[in-house]
Amino acid sequence: MAEEHVFQTEVKQMLNLLANSLYSNKEVFLRELISNASDAADKLRFKALTNNDLYEGDPNLRIRISVDKDAKTLTISDNGIGMSEKDAIDHLGTIAKSGTAEFIKQLSGDQAKNSGLIGQFGVGFYSAFIVADKVTVESRAAGDPKTEGVRWVSDGTGTFSTEKIEKEEHGTSVILHIKDDEKQFLDDWQIRSIIEKYSDHIGIPVEVWQVKTPEPPKNGEEPKKPDPKVGEWKQINAATALWTREPKEIKDEEYKEFYKHISRDWEDPLVWAHNKVEGTLEYTSLLYIPSHAPFDLMSRDQKHGLKLYVQRVFIMDDAEDFMPVYLRFVKGVLDSADLPLNVSREILQNNRLTSQLRKACTKRVLNMLEKLSKDDPEKYQKFWTEFGRVMKEGPVEDYENRENVAKLLRFASTYTNSSAQTVSLDDYISRMKDKQKNIYYIIADSYESAVNSSHLELLKKKGVEVLLLTDRIDEWLMSNLTEYSGKKFVNAAGDDLELGDLADAEDKKKLEESQKANKGLVDRFKAALGTQVSDVKVTDRLVGTPSCVVPDQPGQSAHMVNLMRAMGQQIPDVKYILEINPDHPLVKKVAEESDEAKFKEWADLLYQQALLGESGGLKDPAGFVRRMNRLILETAGVELPPEETPAEPAKEAPKAEAKSDEPEDVKAEDVRPA
Repeated sequence: MAEEHVFQTEVKQMLNLLANSLYSNKEVFLRELISNASDAADKLRFKALTNNDLYEGDPNLRIRISVDKDAKTLTISDNGIGMSEKDAIDHLGTIAKSGTAEFIKQLSGDQAKNSGLIGQFGVGFYSAFIVADKVTVESRAAGDPKTEGVRWVSDGTGTFSTEKIEKEEHGTSVILHIKDDEKQFLDDWQIRSIIEKYSDHIGIPVEVWQVKTPEPPKNGEEPKKPDPKVGEWKQINAATALWTREPKEIKDEEYKEFYKHISRDWEDPLVWAHNKVEGTLEYTSLLYIPSHAPFDLMSRDQKHGLKLYVQRVFIMDDAEDFMPVYLRFVKGVLDSADLPLNVSREILQNNRLTSQLRKACTKRVLNMLEKLSKDDPEKYQKFWTEFGRVMKEGPVEDYENRENVAKLLRFASTYTNSSAQTVSLDDYISRMKDKQKNIYYIIADSYESAVNSSHLELLKKKGVEVLLLTDRIDEWLMSNLTEYSGKKFVNAAGDDLELGDLADAEDKKKLEESQKANKGLVDRFKAALGTQVSDVKVTDRLVGTPSCVVPDQPGQSAHMVNLMRAMGQQIPDVKYILEINPDHPLVKKVAEESDEAKFKEWADLLYQQALLGESGGLKDPAGFVRRMNRLILETAGVELPPEETPAEPAKEAPKAEAKSDEPEDVKAEDVRPA
């Protein structure tokens, strides 16, 4: 007796989307189902390496497709690994795929947009519901008794049923009850055309039932109708693994369709590389870069890796040991003649050949991307937009290829006046000033914050280009990437700007004189701010801004603090160095203030103002506004309202309070995630 089951929530939403899909390329459902059947055959071939009885006397693996126009059904059958009832419930009732929730979240009422998302996510078996209003699956796992078959049935509306059946052959048959408005998929010619177009590369025969044409009628006889049961199975595909063929013999369309087969992506790849190597190592690799990033790209725990074959025998999907994590978006096939057929994931992790193959595959991908950046910058920019953030993990994780990965990085820059990340490090170096020895950069929460930062004023005045970094990963990247092509990276917001030869003798002399002349002013600021700051300095990096703050120690920038707190990390109060611009009118005004209580008010304002500009937020913005309003009114000679009148300062602060680094209205911990 059939047992009813309810689909996983995400499957329900997926099926509803597919049932109402405007996706124009509906024929790809057949490619998806043939790919599933091919995978089932691969898995049986692998398991049969250690248990030949699983073939049950039929080692000739194949996929067979038949049409019944009277019943309006299309059947795709294979004699692969098959499924038990539990397998059918687990595999056909849920989507065990990372990124599913994110995919569902992006669905909207816009059917055209939703249909585009189908192609990015890939839906495999469920694509059958694009053309069918009911799907029946009959299967038996290889090695199970014939009485342990299963029938799975669903109309795609939210539930499915399963029941035990007797099935003579192992493997799976997917029976599609074709919708009335999709009858073109019951046409033999149409089915053959789709197979030739999408599945010619499948490594086992894909056969279609060809009904025998009756003999021509003799004189006076009526024409005989074809008998659907009389005919023969005819192989449609070439049944040759594509990667085993010579690259020069393979058309671009064949490469694209093979990519869609192994990746379950509905869109063409961006670029690919096909290589055969003979020598110390003997292997073939066919590596693809997708056009779009998957929904779970930023999850380092997502399944990734290549399809691994050994001497053309399928071994495993997602063989992650052959590609570093930062290249987790790469799809493809690796076929080794050197690895043992009984290789396992555990063996791969500690295998010398694995390490050599990993290096070789990594180098292939990096070379492919470098070539793309030179030959087709526009297409490379598309790649960077999709995958740039994970590429930034490369210089940290892959020390051996650090320089090669850095060459592929792209950044926004003050040179382009755009937030688009289009500038390479080689571009930057080619535009460096004659005496410039360093590569300058700044990290901020947004492009606007970076390009308008007061820390860049002197560099802009000297015409020095600055890289503008705004991705969350950039702090991690730049804490590990210290130089490129012999040029040192210097943080424009750091304590030491390191202008080097860009600062001529006159500039240095002027700064030294300013520091001496304003020593008394610096001491007053230190006394007024107390332990809120770690130091106060005169700077020449500011041109139109009165003050700024810089971290006391590397890795303690306000941007890094914001990131850590946003991640829930407990960060102790961070003290900054306050840098003042003694030539700015506001600083000159403050210097003239003889009342130390009012001077402290101004010092607090300049510090909080600098902190706000650096971190994007204050813990007590209301207190900052009150102080600013009060000082504006006093400067304008306007009498303060009663609530704005400052309280009488305490004559002597308690000892416990003397150790505090908190101003009257704003604490030193006033930095918070913007």
